[in-house]
This record gives sequence, structure tokens and C-alpha cells, in this order.
Amino acid sequence: MPPTPMNCPYCAETIPDELVFCPKCGTQMGSPLPDSPAYRKPLPPGYQAPTSGKAIGSLICGIFFFFIPAAVVAVILGHLSLSEIRKSAGRLKGQGMAIAGLVLGYLGIAAIPLILIIAAIAIPNILGSKMAANEASAVGALRSYSHALGTYAAQCPQIGFPANLANLGPGAAVGARDCDHAGLLDGRLAQKAPTRWGYAFRYTAGASDDLGRVTSFTISAQPVGQGSTGRRSFFVDQTGIIRANLSGPAYSDSPPFE
Repeated sequence: MPPTPMNCPYCAETIPDELVFCPKCGTQMGSPLPDSPAYRKPLPPGYQAPTSGKAIGSLICGIFFFFIPAAVVAVILGHLSLSEIRKSAGRLKGQGMAIAGLVLGYLGIAAIPLILIIAAIAIPNILGSKMAANEASAVGALRSYSHALGTYAAQCPQIGFPANLANLGPGAAVGARDCDHAGLLDGRLAQKAPTRWGYAFRYTAGASDDLGRVTSFTISAQPVGQGSTGRRSFFVDQTGIIRANLSGPAYSDSPPFE
């Protein structure tokens, strides 16, 4: 019967029966476990200690210390690798890598409060700037609508104001213009219910007069996400005065926008 292979008591490598030392970690077969004082025996001649994989992992994670989970892993692997190297009695190396990983990991963990403070200051400012830009774009769109609607009513006096905003857009044929497709706005705004820059625009044509002409309209611009895409709601009608409201939808009696 062939001899049964042994396993290294330190790294669990399978050891052929004819070998005395583990080819992976250098542990002498039959020696006590690493936590035993009798474990520290001379290394075999010419033995080249391998680098601890945990030390390498600690250093790699430590390089990405600005990513908090990586910093935590760097600290854990660094402590495990140092303990492993210390118990190996020279059969493993990589202490420098482990220490570097620990330093970088603790640096990343120490930066957590600073990162949280910066985020608490920066995120509201970024969000506020974005909402301000959205509001400015919404007001600009209402001005464009008001001008285009006035032009449409002058070009199509028999109709007055159009039935919906799509009538302000271009027609299928290039350059073609009529009261169905006046070509006064591009297709991004000339839609029945457009949503742009975090605002939903809703147009309502007024009642017709005795000649069938629409003489009034209203357009509301409401934030899609109140407090996230915009703070104020806006409103404009045939007077051309843009109005705003901070606490809800804007109407014809809301304060004028300044």
C-alpha cells in the first residue's frame, strides 16, 4: 500500500511522504503547531519565505483608503497578517506591507468624520445650485412660451391661442408653417405636456369668444420633485406676467416673479 500523504500543520499544504519540510511554508513535518513554544525550529537551508497573502491584500486595500470599506478591510487584513507573520517564525514575510496597509487603512477610517462634514456642507450646496438652475430654465421656458403664443395668436387670428403647445412646433415638412404647426418652438418644448429641467409644464387654453377665437391661456410649471428638482412653482397667462409660489402651485393671484 502506498504511503498516505501528510498535510502541513501550519498551511495545510499536502506534503509527499518523502519530504521533511513543507515546500510552501517551510514547516518541519512532525513539529508542533505554530502557537506552541517548541514550534520555533531552524529553517531549512536556502529557504525563501513567501509573502503573506493577507499582507498583500492589506496593502492593496490600503491604497484605496479613500473608499471606506476598503480602509476597514485593510486594517483587518493588516492585523491578521502581522499575527500570522509573527507566529510563522520567519516562514512568512510581508511585515512592511502589512504595516503600510494598516497605516493607510487607519488613515481612511480617521478621515470618515472629515468626509461626513464635507458631504454635509457640499451636498446641500450642490442640490441648491441644481434647483436654482432648474428654476432659471423653467422661467426661461415660460418666457419662450409666452412670446410664441402671442406670435401664434397674431399669425392665426381666426383661432387665437392654440389648442395645445404641440401646435407651436415644427411640421413634418421642413420649413412648413401653418396654424397646426407654426414652427415657433422646437420639439423639446412644443409638446402637449412637456417635462424639462425637473419641471412639468401644463398648458390650458381658455374659452372661445363669439367668433370662436381663444383669447386666454394659462401655463403652470410645477417641480417634478418638490425640494429636489425645484423649490418654487411658476405660472404665466396671456398677460405675460410670470408669477411664483414657494409653498405650492402658482396661480394668477400669486406674487410676480422678480
